[in-house]
Parts: sequence; structure tokens; C-alpha cells
Amino acid sequence: METESEPYVRLATLRQLHQVMADMNTARSLADTLQTVADGVVTGLGYELACVNLVRQDGDLVVAALAGNPAAEALITGRTGSRESWERRLSMGERWGDLVFIPHTEGWVLDDDDVPQWYTDGPAPRFEDEWHPSDRLFAPMYTPGVHGGSGELIGVLSVDRPRNGRLPGAWGREALQMYAFQAAIAISNARLRANMQRALVRLEREQQALRASEESFRQAFEYAPSGMAIAEMGGDQHGRILRTNDALCRLLGRPASAMRRYSFSDLVHPEDIGTLLRTSAEGGRAELRLGRRDGTYVWVSLRNSVVADAADGPRFLLTHVEDIEERKRRELQLAHRASHDSLTGLPNSAELRARLSSRLCQRSTEAGALESVDAAYGHPAYDVNGHGFDFRPGTAAFDGYDHHVHTVAPESEHDDGTKGLAVLFCDLDGFKSINDRFGHNAGDAVLIEVARRLSRGVRDGDTVARLGGDEFVVLADGLGRADAQDLAVRLRNEIIQPIRVDGRAMRVGASFGIGWAHCGMTADEVLKSADERMYVEKRSRPKQHRRAG
Repeated sequence: METESEPYVRLATLRQLHQVMADMNTARSLADTLQTVADGVVTGLGYELACVNLVRQDGDLVVAALAGNPAAEALITGRTGSRESWERRLSMGERWGDLVFIPHTEGWVLDDDDVPQWYTDGPAPRFEDEWHPSDRLFAPMYTPGVHGGSGELIGVLSVDRPRNGRLPGAWGREALQMYAFQAAIAISNARLRANMQRALVRLEREQQALRASEESFRQAFEYAPSGMAIAEMGGDQHGRILRTNDALCRLLGRPASAMRRYSFSDLVHPEDIGTLLRTSAEGGRAELRLGRRDGTYVWVSLRNSVVADAADGPRFLLTHVEDIEERKRRELQLAHRASHDSLTGLPNSAELRARLSSRLCQRSTEAGALESVDAAYGHPAYDVNGHGFDFRPGTAAFDGYDHHVHTVAPESEHDDGTKGLAVLFCDLDGFKSINDRFGHNAGDAVLIEVARRLSRGVRDGDTVARLGGDEFVVLADGLGRADAQDLAVRLRNEIIQPIRVDGRAMRVGASFGIGWAHCGMTADEVLKSADERMYVEKRSRPKQHRRAG
């Protein structure tokens, strides 16, 4: 191009310029594009040296590519100049369209700034348009703006040493300016491709990680040693089971296809529905019973957590089901041992007092009866001493006892139709002699058989307890005085029947005292009353007849 005489430009020169521009747009990467831009200035525009200064994200410009001088390339490639220094350069010198030319007569003030540059020297120009080694020519590169204007600065082309030794004329300036414009487009496109490639690589990695995570979750879900389930969350189908693992299917004895017809509320024991409903749907934990296919129930620990299907997709419940049947069995055994007699299996003294106390309140049955009258007539009632009890709705007395069914006792020795909670205190007659003659093993066998006969002789819901030694207590609710006496006779007749132990027939008698529980009494007071009546009954019978009943 340096041999062309303007305005005459050979077709070969235009073809060469076209080729270098085409090469810019076919480079494979951003780095290749930047180097192709620098090389094109040397091979297509007739300069001996060209440098591409690229704007970084922080605004400074880095020497990204250099062509024409290997020594200069090794010296300054990768070095950075501040944006402030570059803006100072682009605001100096002469404006040749979009180009900036700083002659050697002015450029000396730039020798000490931080822009990377090479240093050349030479004699003063011999003619007016001769290029001086210290002349500087910059071609800013801007992204294409709207309506054909200039956009954002993305870099600056620095060129040096025209091969014809002259300052570029109108054609050379126009060619460099056009070349910088096309280079900006090529660099912008290369950056876009690089960003897209990085985004695609990142997306592929994320997808690979997601696939790996999903596979890891599937493996953990399917092969977990404890039960796992995924259920719908929200909507009409909330709680419906969507997926289960083999461990849960084995635990409940139900195939996976059948499990999808249920929700956990369908499988839970009726008594545990409240526990399930109190469990938070977003991370709660509960211990309850789930139904097996064979109709039995198994104790499980159920824990929920929420899993989102996608960033804004539906949410599901991930439910972890752990078999705690063995632990629950041990807990129930420990609780049973704490509340039951180890020999006979009957409730012990502590359990008897707890059951009795649960039926009694501190207010007497007289006050309870007055409460009923007051609730019916809506005004304060009075006790036998004339003290007032305000049982109207909203008062403390009413609120404390409005849901309590008071325990009452028959008032007279004759059956007046009143039904109450009878407490039958039983003491065995002649038991000590069995222990003394045959040993404690025989005595234990007798106690076990007596406990069995007592339990067999009462109704479902009645309580038979062993206080200790040869003392037993029966709690039987809803009995009148005659009913309680008949029960005592039946139980005594059961007990006095011969008991065979190690081939021997042994007999014990039984004395019963009947007490009555009513509100206002403590459990100990009730038991003491029945105990006293038992001793009255025992003393009233001749000693030689007690064993025979």
C-alpha cells in the first residue's frame, strides 16, 4: 500500500485489505482474533509495527497482541496502562477523523506515563510529511452504537513506522479508520463467542453436576436402609405418595404400585391421626404407627423435609420413615415394669393410686352436686354451712369443673340406686402358713393363681392391682352397694377353690373390705377406708373359718 499514489489504489491492495478483514472474523478464539488484528495492520495496511491495547473489566488497557517486532512483543505484551493515561493521550494531538495523531514535537510529554510503549529514535524529518520514530498514531476501537454512532471503547490500535516512511494520506487514514471499525466488530463478536462458550461450558458443568446430584439422590433414595417416600405438597392431593423405596415397601408389606394409592393419613393408626396432623409439613417429626398390609401396625419415626423440584417449580415432601418397633417395645416393657407387679403382672401400688387419683378431684361430691344445681339454675349454690359456690359459666369454679364427671358414692347402707366407684380391698387368709410350710416358690405360685382368678372374675375396664405381699385391690366402677357385695362374694368363692402347686392342693381364704371413692378424697384415704373395712370384716369371722371363706 505504501507504493500507491492517491487517489489511485491498485485492486491488489484492496483485495489484500479485504483478506485481512476477513481473517479477523474467522479467528477461532478471542486471543486469535486479537493477534489477527495486529497482524493485519502489518500485512494489509503497510505498517511495520502494530499493537492492540484491550480494555479490561476494570477499565485499564492491557497490551493483548503485538505484531512486527519480536523484541517489543516480548517487552510489553501483557503489561497494563491506566485508563486515565490513555484518555489523556486520546485527548491530545491532531484529530484525523476517529484517529489521533500525536507528533514527535508533542509526544515527549508522554514518555513518563504508565502506558507500555517501545522507544525508537531517529533524525529530524527531512521533508514535511516524513514519519518520525517518535510520532504516535492511535486508532480507537468502539463497539457499534445505536443509529450508526460509536459505542463503548473496547481498545486502541497503536501503529508505527509506515513502510513508505511518510505520514498516511487521506486514503491511508480512511483505511486505518475503517480497519479499526471492523476490528472492533470482530473483537466484540469474539468476546461474545468466548462468553457464550464459557456460559455453555458452565451450563454443561452445572447440568453434569445436576445429573450427578440426581443420580446420587436416586441411589441414596432407592438403596437407603430405612424407608423413604416422596409425597405431593399442597393442593387437593396434599400428602399423596408419589414414590417409595424398597425399604418402605418391605416395612409395610405393600408393593410400590399400591403405595401410590395412599397418603400417610390413610395408613396411620386412627389413634395417631392427631399426632400426624400436629407434625409440621415443612420439617416436623413424629412417632406414630403405620398400617401393614396384613392389618398389623408398626411403630415408626416419621420426619418430613421440603424439596423444590426446580428454582420456581413445585415443592414436594421428602419423608424419612424409620422402624422404631423394637425401641417402642422396649420402652413399653420398661413402662410396664415400672407400673406393674413383676410377679403377677398386675398394676402395682403406684399405678393403682394413679388410676384412682385420675378419677378424683379435690372438690367434694357435695360441692359437685351443688355445681350441677347451679349450672342448671344459673345462680350461686351454697354448701351445708351456707358458703357460696358461684358455678355460673365464666367463673373460675365453673371453668375448673365443667368437664369433670364427679365420682359419687351410695349414701346409705341400703341400695338406693346410686352407682359409684367401689374399691374392694382383699387380704388372703392362711397365706403365711403356705410360705412357712412349702417355701416362697409355692407362695409365689399361689399369688399368681389368685391374681389370675381375680382378673378373670371382673369386667373389662375394671382394675385388679397388687399392693404387695398378699394384698390385692379391685376398682370396679358403676356398682351399687349390692353389686359390690355380690362381686366380693364371687371373687372370694373363686379364691377359696383348691390351688394345685407341685402336685399339692393348697387353699387360701380371702377377706374383702368394700370402700367407696368420691371426689374430695385422696387415693390414700380411699384405700385406707377399704382397708379398715376389710379388717372389720376379717375380725367378724371366726379364725378357723377364714381360710374357707
